[in-house]
Amino acid sequence: MLIAETDYPFLDIVGTMLIFFAWMAWLWIAITIFADIFRRKDMGGFTKALWCIFVIFVPFVGVLIYLIAYHNGMAERNIKQVEANQAAFDDYVRQTAGGGAGEIAQAKKLLDEGTITQSEFEALKARATGAAGS
Repeated sequence: MLIAETDYPFLDIVGTMLIFFAWMAWLWIAITIFADIFRRKDMGGFTKALWCIFVIFVPFVGVLIYLIAYHNGMAERNIKQVEANQAAFDDYVRQTAGGGAGEIAQAKKLLDEGTITQSEFEALKARATGAAGS
């Protein structure tokens, strides 16, 4: 029998794992609450500071009170943040992956502004239609 087996029994390992996973879950909730506190637009700086102090110095009570008091608002703010991120990503994709038509439109805009010449526009147009066709 190994010495390690007698010093740390199986139930102690399971207990340690449960404590570790509970601590990780609490840490995740606390970080989510801090993100929500700083995301809020309806709360002033002083109130945000008080909530942060409350969550830091009275951790379990502060987290539970915040969750009970603002659980609906947290979900709504999170949904708005996700929708805003998705819209920003969609705009980015539309701008960068405009395809041949987007490149031609940009080239036309540059031509209208006088940034490029007609021959440069034709070259860009030929390249865009060639790239779109393949």
